[in-house]
Amino acid sequence: MFNRSRDSRSESGITLVATNCEFVGDVHFSDQLLVNGIVKGNIYAQAGSKAVVTVSEKGRVKGEIRVPNVIVNGKVYGDIRSDKHVELAGKAEVKGNVYYNLIEMVMGSRVDGNLVHLKEGRRDNKSAEAGNEANRQADQEPRKPAAVSAVKSKSA
Repeated sequence: MFNRSRDSRSESGITLVATNCEFVGDVHFSDQLLVNGIVKGNIYAQAGSKAVVTVSEKGRVKGEIRVPNVIVNGKVYGDIRSDKHVELAGKAEVKGNVYYNLIEMVMGSRVDGNLVHLKEGRRDNKSAEAGNEANRQADQEPRKPAAVSAVKSKSA
């Protein structure tokens, strides 16, 4: 009736966790995810993709977020890992570490954890494996919080 192939995976769309919804379990998605409600579980998207997760002002995530592009204006209780871009809006509250390549923080956003810059460029398997082992070891060692003395911003 709609002439759409059931095997077509190139369709894009937005997945919504509505305000009146609580989702329990891990979420795997590939395009856009908008969290207005509560997600109790981890949120995953393929690294290096153009996937975007947005946690609105009323949204809550209790788990880890591993998505290339992350926008937060609500609350996240867990680590955020992004290999592209993290935006923390004015009402954002993160209780966990933020691993980022590029980060934007608006005045009023809060992070109760560490900000860890991810380096680009590890493409070969040997250095990726070495980096993964180093990350595993670093995750097991206690970290001291870094003091932020100033945040600079560039205007286009």
